[in-house]
Amino acid sequence: IALGMSMLPEEFPMVLTIFMAMGAWRISQVRVLTRRATAIETLGSATVLCTDKTGTLTKNQMAVAELRTPGGDVLPLLNASSLIPEAFRDLVELGVLASAEIPFDPMEKAFYELAAERLPRRSGVSDRQLVRSYGLRPELLAMSNVWRTNAGDPGCLIAAKGSPEAILKLCRLGAERIVSIRKDADAMAAEGLRVLGVARATHAESGLADEQTGFDFEFVGLVGLADPLRPGVRDAVASCRSAGIRVVMITGDYPATAKAIARKAGLDVADVVTGEELRALSAADLSKAVKTTTVFARIMPNQKLAIVNALKANGEVVAMTGDGVNDAPSLKAADIGIAMGGRGTDVAREASSIVLLDDDFGSIVKTIRLGRRIYDNLRKAMSFIFAVHVPIAGLALMPLLFGLPILFGPIHIALLEMVIDPVCSLVFEAETEEEDIMERPARDPEEALFTRPLVAWSLAQGLLTLAVATAIFLLGLNLGIPENELRALAFFALVVSILGLVLVNRAFSASLTSALSRPNRALGAVIAVDAIVLGLVLLWPSANLLLQFGPPRLRDLAAVLAAAIGLVVLLEFLKYRWAGRLSA
Repeated sequence: IALGMSMLPEEFPMVLTIFMAMGAWRISQVRVLTRRATAIETLGSATVLCTDKTGTLTKNQMAVAELRTPGGDVLPLLNASSLIPEAFRDLVELGVLASAEIPFDPMEKAFYELAAERLPRRSGVSDRQLVRSYGLRPELLAMSNVWRTNAGDPGCLIAAKGSPEAILKLCRLGAERIVSIRKDADAMAAEGLRVLGVARATHAESGLADEQTGFDFEFVGLVGLADPLRPGVRDAVASCRSAGIRVVMITGDYPATAKAIARKAGLDVADVVTGEELRALSAADLSKAVKTTTVFARIMPNQKLAIVNALKANGEVVAMTGDGVNDAPSLKAADIGIAMGGRGTDVAREASSIVLLDDDFGSIVKTIRLGRRIYDNLRKAMSFIFAVHVPIAGLALMPLLFGLPILFGPIHIALLEMVIDPVCSLVFEAETEEEDIMERPARDPEEALFTRPLVAWSLAQGLLTLAVATAIFLLGLNLGIPENELRALAFFALVVSILGLVLVNRAFSASLTSALSRPNRALGAVIAVDAIVLGLVLLWPSANLLLQFGPPRLRDLAAVLAAAIGLVVLLEFLKYRWAGRLSA
């Protein structure tokens, strides 16, 4: 019975359950909810992180930064507070009229705030009545509102805003004017501004067209909206790069704007692939393009799925962010779906593995760091448990093989494996990450949790610990130490050696000195618990009688403690030679 109990690693299920549950709790502390526990393990394998721009890399707090008229006049707004000049007022008013009556989109809120603060008056605007709205379409990224100007007046004002190319399409301008306006839009986008075109038309209310293209629009100007980067984005992108994770921006924004923001965020931008170009690519060409492209612009939600599938086909482990109903297929297809909790839909959250409560890109990187830490700590705990069972099983088996006095019975094994070992294992859950955790390449998803080098390292630790405990046992027999006293001494040696194994396994790549400098409250608590247990079983008469322990002499305990310290020093030396294979 004692031998069977000593060889059965019953701590494994407990460790797996507790580590995953505590891991989800730790991730929630950085405002990230884990919907599927398997995502914690997968995070350490991510090689590509596909992210939106607006609201993830940027704050999604837009402000109108610049206005441009068709005549070439430019009005910067961010550092000004005076009223808007007459030449630009129509542009602002039409931007408001082309927005929802109760704005919820940050861009539309920016138009309303600018009009409220910087327009002297909006004569007649409040008297207008909305007749009809034309929404955005994948083939035409523009929206229009039809307004009745006065009661009884058959004429209506149509205000439109949208992407510059969509507005130019509606206005049917000549080639030269299109080139000039595109040049202005590119100049604004190169500064990282989100560029919108604004247009107007008039039409009789009785014969409104079914589509926006049915009106004769006049181009009114361009509006540039600033959306600053979130603090820490550059550092987060740099952490991803050092960890072997390629960050890919997928946005519906203007290509030049996406490129400018990507550069500010620290992405390596070479080419930008647009949604229109993506539609023209074959599956093979797309698979080739996603290997090097870091910015996709003017992408429709349904095109995200094609990008994710192409990355996965190349062998990448993909983490994908999304917020809309149309993002659900790509979130589901990604290895790690990350939904936006702030602006995301219920459908997107249901399809994801992880939910960001603050929609912050930095939180994704923190989660990846925590995922790697949790996986590391799980492997350390597994290694420790495997190593501990070797000396326990060896000391239980040795008397049967060599006719020696029985050392441990079922009660001793139960005390070791149901109290001492599980308590010690919890030290690893609270262990902080190692310094190089975000400098290692992404883990191979096919790699086993318990690799051969880790098994060999655990076996080496266990055999050396068994050798020390056996040497103490045999030496005690030769010195004529009474059986009960020797049993107590061997138990003390085993518990002290187990604490030594905890210290050795706290870090794969760091020395014992640096590992001890890292805070771990659980370690102090475990040492205190083990000291109390040892004190009780060695000094309390009732426990002595139950466990058949005799009172060991102080000099014998000191000798055992010295042997345990020597064991730790030897294991630290071996770990230094083994470290590269353990943390890889």
